[in-house]
Amino acid sequence: MSIKDNVDKLRTQIESAATRTERNPDEITIVAVSKEFPVERIEEAIACGIRIIGENRVQEADRKYSTIGDRVDWHMVGHLQTNKVKEALKIFDMIQSLDSLRLAEEIEKRAGKPIDCLIEVNTSKEPTKFGISPNQVFDFYENIAKFKKIDVQGLMTIGPGWAIEDPEASRPCFRMLRDLRDEMSQEFDRPFSILSMGMTADFEVAIAEGSTMIRVGTAIFGPRK
Repeated sequence: MSIKDNVDKLRTQIESAATRTERNPDEITIVAVSKEFPVERIEEAIACGIRIIGENRVQEADRKYSTIGDRVDWHMVGHLQTNKVKEALKIFDMIQSLDSLRLAEEIEKRAGKPIDCLIEVNTSKEPTKFGISPNQVFDFYENIAKFKKIDVQGLMTIGPGWAIEDPEASRPCFRMLRDLRDEMSQEFDRPFSILSMGMTADFEVAIAEGSTMIRVGTAIFGPRK
């Protein structure tokens, strides 16, 4: 299938998933994760209406950004090392993987203007995954709320590794993130409007649980080599 076919199919699936839970499909933002895919494929996706590109590595994003530039928004969706923050801030419009106080301090130090961020939460509690522990999210936010260069827009999570075979395995993780967001909104008296959860294997489950942003690569670009 072509990228256009894939994007059309993805939008149909989003509409169906949203309709099943009486949600508006327009509430769901697509982030096309282009890790390991060439600029030519990204250009095709942009021609199909994709407006946000997600990348996992700063160096790879920098190469692609030098060609594509600001025609789209760029989101950092992978783990961001503190020594890459300076370069990342030149490229990305959002850091979805804010996962430590040390990283937050480096962003605060390096950023020339406020940048939108999502707090990454390790809802699956897998030791191999990055992210703040769910029971530490409130304290973490309180520690960074004073920073002037970090604008927390919401939360992000990744379902368990076995969700590739069993998408339903992600449901408790997504439900936990939604509940955390609701509790934070009440506690801190401000909206955290973005729930970034759901990838190619489990985005329909994520939408059912309240996702407002899905991060999909294979569903748009096809399998990675």
